[in-house]
Amino acid sequence: MNDSVDAPEAAIPPGEPLWSHSFDTALGRCGVVWSERGIVASLLPDASPARLARRHPTAQLVTGLPPEIARAVDGIRALLAGEVRDLSDIQLDERGIPEFRRQVHALTRAIPPGQTRTYGEIAAALGQPGAARAVGRAEGDNPFPPIVPCHRVMGVGGEPTGFSAPGGVETKRRMLLIEARAAGQLAGDQQPLF
Repeated sequence: MNDSVDAPEAAIPPGEPLWSHSFDTALGRCGVVWSERGIVASLLPDASPARLARRHPTAQLVTGLPPEIARAVDGIRALLAGEVRDLSDIQLDERGIPEFRRQVHALTRAIPPGQTRTYGEIAAALGQPGAARAVGRAEGDNPFPPIVPCHRVMGVGGEPTGFSAPGGVETKRRMLLIEARAAGQLAGDQQPLF
């Protein structure tokens, strides 16, 4: 099954309030956008206020954060600074995202820092071993990096393939190296997850 045939849950209604916040990290300025239900998007560097406004024009830019968003920002900062952090408790607002992509997100969030999986391994864990390309598309369209750590998903043989964040594959490698050092592992170590 691929995500193009999945019927997505209703999208966030126009006019529903959204907020955004831009913040510094060890890799540069990142950002988050949220609704009353959770994080709608997170952006890796360069997430200047202007870029946030272009990507999410209805979101109100704020400096004061609700406690759950402040915890998410702190977790992202810590992860990108080289601390082993599990961001799986951050509440996401996945309205409008097809079920297949939501399942990919859930499995991707289960990959511990410092470890990687392949697109094929994620597809097999979904019970769809022929869906590696669909998994790749879902990871490429991930609106929640690094909360959904798509940088931990690799091509065949552990090759770091495409990455849509600024800096592309080099940013992906850098994030993996930061996490591997924090976890006391070599980047790309494979350990059983599924």
